[in-house]
Amino acid sequence: MPRPRSLTHTQIASAALAVIDRDRLAGLTMRTVARELGVSTMALYRYVADREELEQLVVELVLGAVDVTPPAADLPWRERVEVLVLRLRDTVGAHPEVVPLTLTHRHLSPGVLRWSETVLGILTEAGIEGETRVIALRGLLAYVIGAVQLEHLGPLSGSGTTTISRLSDFPFMAETARYAAGVDAEREFRGGLALVLRGMGARGPG
Repeated sequence: MPRPRSLTHTQIASAALAVIDRDRLAGLTMRTVARELGVSTMALYRYVADREELEQLVVELVLGAVDVTPPAADLPWRERVEVLVLRLRDTVGAHPEVVPLTLTHRHLSPGVLRWSETVLGILTEAGIEGETRVIALRGLLAYVIGAVQLEHLGPLSGSGTTTISRLSDFPFMAETARYAAGVDAEREFRGGLALVLRGMGARGPG
């Protein structure tokens, strides 16, 4: 009998991500990942304890790919934060089914901790500190997570917008939906982000 091949955590995480991308989050099990890797379920348990550990590996695989290099220091602070937020959105948005996992495992992910540390450094330089800085970081994360889910589950280009545009009992919703039909996902995200950043006060330079 051939000896079972060794697996790395990166290989396991990649297989789990492939399962999620193909079968959605509900399809993620130890058995489906083992099948993706071409090993037995029992063999997979030699490397990961359970589904929770699988989820942690997937979150780090995705979030660890986010570029956390600080943007040019001569840019206004809001533009620097915008660059980092767009990087996070582009990386996570490529795997929208992983978004719910980021909520429960983000504190264990070095990738998201590095991203947050870079953002907090910029906010601090801008004079945003204390509780305001807490709310600012949480607000940015909430916006990215919510926007990616909305784009994935209820895009403005979807049938729901058309349905709402025909509702005579809700005139403001109907009129707004008619405008919404012409807003693409990129403009929607950047426009919302601009509103969020505009609401953040600064006492320091910039």
